[in-house]
Amino acid sequence: MMENRKIVFEAPWQVALEREDAALKPGAGELLVETQYSLISTGTELACLSGKEFWFKMPAVPGYCCVSKVLEAGEGAGFAPGDMVFHYGMHCRYQLTSPNDFNLIVKVPDGLDLKTVPMVRMATIAFTSIRVSDIQLGDVVLVSGLGLVGNMAAQLAQLQGATVIGVDPAPARRELAKRAGIGCAVAPDEAEAAVKALTNGRGCNTVIEATGIPACAEQCLKYVGYHGELILLGTPRGDYQTNLADVLRYSHLEDFGSVNIKGAHEWRLPTQRQKYLKHSIERNTEVCFDQAAKGRLCLAPLVSHVVSPEEAVDIYMKLNADRNAYLGVIIDWKE
Repeated sequence: MMENRKIVFEAPWQVALEREDAALKPGAGELLVETQYSLISTGTELACLSGKEFWFKMPAVPGYCCVSKVLEAGEGAGFAPGDMVFHYGMHCRYQLTSPNDFNLIVKVPDGLDLKTVPMVRMATIAFTSIRVSDIQLGDVVLVSGLGLVGNMAAQLAQLQGATVIGVDPAPARRELAKRAGIGCAVAPDEAEAAVKALTNGRGCNTVIEATGIPACAEQCLKYVGYHGELILLGTPRGDYQTNLADVLRYSHLEDFGSVNIKGAHEWRLPTQRQKYLKHSIERNTEVCFDQAAKGRLCLAPLVSHVVSPEEAVDIYMKLNADRNAYLGVIIDWKE
């Protein structure tokens, strides 16, 4: 028997830290793990906390990704006690986890700062935009929104060989993008001039929309050059009214650029490796670990806050009030 602590969304905009005595024993293929650090995913978790995500039924324990220590391994689990693993876990100290279509478990390579490991989940979300795109060496790519996912998308596009323009209204996020190696990070009212300057007026080959704000997606169309692409990385949320015919013309008519509009939700890729498919979330995760270990993918500056589980209860309200003041919020579950 062990005392477990967990973050619970009890009702819309009501968060609690609950304690319970738990007897957890891994079955075949399962792991009993002790969470070291978990990451708050601001967009998804605040959407869940609002009560507007149909698949998240309250009360429930939220969570997006963790780095944990294996305490016990069930038969055939493929890991051993003492292993440090990255997985799509919940915000709680102890939990059972096993690989499935919506949960990935990967052993953490030696040498990585464990506080940064949960950030790899955001990198793999961003990675989908690269996998579905046609980005090639020499292309110019604009990324709209420089939160965690947008910052990662910008970094990955550069690793693909592109010149990247990052756009965000928050000066702190633009400065952080520059610290992460993004050479051009501008405010929205500077974006058009930056695109003209870096593309000789031809427009970007690829625009990655990472905010999930529908109005931003429509505004981004004007930055795409002929036969370019608009990648919808952020999940569109919120009501928005526009003339759909104007949007569709960008894709249909040559005079509007024949823009290819693509969705890049992470689950369009299989979670685990598959024999007849090149890409998977598992492969993307391992690539991100490798790039981080080599210093090519910048993670540490994106951790803005490390908080205790007790502090995490209040931080959701702070996140909702001012998302620009926070970026990567890590919950430290160690005693």
